[in-house]
Amino acid sequence: MAGVVVSLRQRLPGLGRRLERLRGAGGEDAFLVKGAISLEKLKDLCKEDKETVNPSNLLQLYTQIVLDITYFEENQLVDEDFPEDSSLQRVKELISILSEPEVLVKESNMHQDLIGVLGTELLECLSWRRGALLYMYCHTIKERGCWLTENTDLFKKCLNDGIHYLLKMLRFRYPTQLNDVSFQDTDTARLLSEGIFSDTHVLAMMYIGEMCYWGLKHCGEEKPGTHEMDSESNTELYCSLHSAVLDFREVGENMLMKYVAVCEGLLKGQDWNTANAKLILDYFKTFHS
Repeated sequence: MAGVVVSLRQRLPGLGRRLERLRGAGGEDAFLVKGAISLEKLKDLCKEDKETVNPSNLLQLYTQIVLDITYFEENQLVDEDFPEDSSLQRVKELISILSEPEVLVKESNMHQDLIGVLGTELLECLSWRRGALLYMYCHTIKERGCWLTENTDLFKKCLNDGIHYLLKMLRFRYPTQLNDVSFQDTDTARLLSEGIFSDTHVLAMMYIGEMCYWGLKHCGEEKPGTHEMDSESNTELYCSLHSAVLDFREVGENMLMKYVAVCEGLLKGQDWNTANAKLILDYFKTFHS
């Protein structure tokens, strides 16, 4: 308990300054207001330093504050179309902030029970937000021909890391053991058995497929393990432990085949478009030996 409070106390002033700066720029944005209220509540809980305060509750509240604040910043970046002169640093900062809850859990020596501490939904959200942010960033910068030519390796790292985050998000609750659960809706049961718990899970599969396509199209084919990325370097875009380079074709093909099967099967008639996924799958076929 004491370790968690100490770690939080070290982080809260910086988070508060960031929040105030954003509120000055964004006015009474609902997410910033919510974050401000939660931050004051967390400060009070940390001051109490009572044994009755559950450390998991403190960490979950901190995580929700991080999610609210970064959501406003992410929307700013998207609205501004990821300015070429500043967006890389801003994306890097957001990835780092969104990684802090997991870092804090590890610092508190509770990392072996990460799901038990933060809960599945918050962990999924943290991974989704990091992966989706990198997806949106890559979606924008891939259209900047000169930048892409000069920064192919960086683009590949952004794709690699974004895909890892989305894959991580999809794996938190997969697979579900259906024999332990009673379902009246067999279609729902089959979706859960495929690791699909919401529209976000379906969208993540499409995002992964698209990012793998961009990787092959702009960076070429590369098998896993052909080189490693220095995860300790402060110059890296991300703050993570990803070192192996993905096989873009294999990962993308597997994910999009599953996406098409689900959207044209169990989710048929729910407005999920598979046309682009099929075009990308055709493209992947050209890389088969």
